[in-house]
Amino acid sequence: MLTDNALPTELTIRQPAPSDLDRLAPLFDGYRRFYRQPSDMEGAKRFLLDRLRYNQSVIFIAFQGNEAVGFTQLYPSFSSGAMAQIFILNDLFVAPNVRKRGIGGALLERAAEYARQLGALRMVLSTEAYNLIAQSLYQKHGWKRDAVFQVYALTL
Repeated sequence: MLTDNALPTELTIRQPAPSDLDRLAPLFDGYRRFYRQPSDMEGAKRFLLDRLRYNQSVIFIAFQGNEAVGFTQLYPSFSSGAMAQIFILNDLFVAPNVRKRGIGGALLERAAEYARQLGALRMVLSTEAYNLIAQSLYQKHGWKRDAVFQVYALTL
């Protein structure tokens, strides 16, 4: 793991290959633990491999040097009313030791660029109400809180 003093300045963001799974899974597991889920590295690997194998999501992974330092995951969806594609930005995570260095913002920008290239209408996300740091990041990058729609969930 890189220390704060040893961080390379070059940031590379790309879609992962299956060979990146061992570097992506710990970040995904860290994301899940942030949201109070138990650590499950094998489950994380299976889940991510299935998303990659079946093209069910779009993942971008950020590297500083050879170190995987963050990722974002998008799920494709559609707006029936607008008859257009949208993306759900479901996951965004940056390793704690490299936060506040622009990595999260760079991942958001890369995801938006990807969605624009495909002609998507919009991207949507949700985050916990207490996650003020993430909300600040989203707002800094042009995301607006929805003032029209209420979001509901049904646990099955």
